[in-house]
Amino acid sequence: MKFASYSVSDGATKPLQHGWGMVDGEFIVPMTSAWPTLRDAIGAGSDAIAARAGKIAALRIALNSVTLKPPVPDPGKIFCIGLNYGKHIAETGRERPAHPSVFVRHIQSFVGHGSGVLRPWISEQFDYEAELTVVIGRAGRHIKVADAMRHVFGYTCAAENSVRDFQKHATQATAGKNFDDSGALGPYVVTADAAPPLSEMVVTGRLNGEQMQSAPVTDLIFSVPELIAYLSSFTALQPGDMILTGTPEGVGMVRNPPRWMNVGDVFEVDIQGVGRLSNPAIQENK
Repeated sequence: MKFASYSVSDGATKPLQHGWGMVDGEFIVPMTSAWPTLRDAIGAGSDAIAARAGKIAALRIALNSVTLKPPVPDPGKIFCIGLNYGKHIAETGRERPAHPSVFVRHIQSFVGHGSGVLRPWISEQFDYEAELTVVIGRAGRHIKVADAMRHVFGYTCAAENSVRDFQKHATQATAGKNFDDSGALGPYVVTADAAPPLSEMVVTGRLNGEQMQSAPVTDLIFSVPELIAYLSSFTALQPGDMILTGTPEGVGMVRNPPRWMNVGDVFEVDIQGVGRLSNPAIQENK
C-alpha cells in the first residue's frame, strides 16, 4: 500500500480541505473518516489500516486535482543523518564518524511533491541532497538492531537540501538545514511490505534531468537498523517519526565550480519502488 496527504479546494467560495488517503493508481481513496491523519493511522498499525481500507466506500479523488503535502505532515520528530555514505565523506574531506551524525529538522522546512522549494534570498548556496526516508510505524525505546525493521512502517523520498553558508555558521548545522520550505518529502509513503528490500534500493538525484547523485542503500555506513537502534537509545521513537538516512556523493558544494540550485531548476529524487519526488526551485520573497 502507499499513502498520501493532500489539500484540495472545492471552489473559490469553499475553504481548503486537508486529508490523507490510500493511493490507487491515479486516484486517492480518502481515509480521514477512519483516522484524522496518516500519523494516527500509522499508530493503529498496518493490519488495522488494511482492514479498514477494504471497507472504504468507492469515493475517489483524482491525484491531479490535489496538492500533495509531505506524506506525514505532523511528525513528532524528524531526524537527519549526515555523512552516512563513504564517498560523500571523502568528497567533503571529513573523517569517517564513529557514531551517526544526527541533526533535526522541523516539518515547516519541507514541502510536498510538485511544490516549489524556496531558494533563499539571503544566500546563493542552495544545495541539493537526495535521500531515503524511513517512517517509523511502531513505538520503541532501546530497540535492538535485530528487531529494528519491525518498527518500520514504510519509506518515502526526501530532497533534504541545505543552505551551505548558514550550515557553516557554527558547529551545529541547524540554521542551514531548517530554512522554511527548503526541502521536500514525498510523494507517498510506501509500506515496507510493498517496497523493495533495502538491499535493492538505489538513491538517485537529478538536477534538470542530469544525474548528480546515485548510490545503493547498501553503501550506508550506518544501516537503517543501526540508525533505529542508535536513535532509540536516547529517545523513544513514535509512529510517524521520520529518519532521513543521508545523502550520496555528488552534492553541489564539492563541484568545481560549485553547482548551486537556481530559480527554475528542478531537482528530482528517484528511488525505484519508493517513488519519484520532483520540485522546482522558486525564489523566496524578501
